[in-house]
Amino acid sequence: MTQINDRTIKIQGAKIHYKEVLETAPKTILFLHGGNFSSQTWQDLGTLDLMATSGYHVVAVDLPGYGESEMCSLPRHKFLLELMAALDLKSPVVISPSMSGGFSLPLVAQNFYKLSGFVAVAPVAIGQFIQQLQGIPLPTLAIWGSNDSIVPVSQADLLIKAMPNARKMILENAGHACYMRATEDFHENLLHFLETIFN
Repeated sequence: MTQINDRTIKIQGAKIHYKEVLETAPKTILFLHGGNFSSQTWQDLGTLDLMATSGYHVVAVDLPGYGESEMCSLPRHKFLLELMAALDLKSPVVISPSMSGGFSLPLVAQNFYKLSGFVAVAPVAIGQFIQQLQGIPLPTLAIWGSNDSIVPVSQADLLIKAMPNARKMILENAGHACYMRATEDFHENLLHFLETIFN
């Protein structure tokens, strides 16, 4: 098992908790989480360990007000930029499920050139940012559960229509948090996507 380090950093005076693995690796992945989850979810699923053993520097953050992180005065659309600067994360791939779309989509829309890729795991707020996402060439994987009743698969189609370098992957018999039900399939698709970006 890889050593997973629990750390905190201050952002705008708020204590933000994150997990970090394999800090010396040059290729970085930043995991966000959905509303009922936290960075601990990715540790429990074995995702952090798997990504580290595959050679990636992994950061999984508790978003402000979730997990062990305090509320932060920064608006959502600025938080990830501040976090990336504070942790010196260079061109990460951002993994963004559900609620975290409110943080990641504005980052992609306004600062995509600071990222290597984007994994949209049925994120909320696609419609809100769809005009800003038009034509953005960032390599993007839209990954959805076939039984998602919260963010319909039609939202994935919107995303891949707007972004020319995006593709869609549907995990059969999985719901909104598709990585919980179809963990192996999720991991396999994620690793394959990362290989296409970094190799």
